[in-house]
Amino acid sequence: MQRLVRGDLVRVTRGEDKGKQGRVKKVLAETNKVIVEGVNLVKRHSKATAQRAGGILEIEAPIHASKVMPVDPETGKATRIKVSVVDGKKVRLAKSGAQLTAQR
Repeated sequence: MQRLVRGDLVRVTRGEDKGKQGRVKKVLAETNKVIVEGVNLVKRHSKATAQRAGGILEIEAPIHASKVMPVDPETGKATRIKVSVVDGKKVRLAKSGAQLTAQR
């Protein structure tokens, strides 16, 4: 079971975006990175084509998964994850005991 899934609310714990929150847009499991909305923005220069105008775009770049922590739904603080079995299914639990569910 993965620690982070698409739709999780996470808080950045390291780097220039430390303290920012956002939802996970995509999990890149093979490189152990995630893309978070509004975090780790980089500028990309785009050439104009027939379909779209050119210009400078700000897009979210991947950030390493170890630099983000899920937010506990009860306390609102960053928390570690515990995987336990409830009713025969694996679920992710926060330190407060609240079950983490991703909003898609």
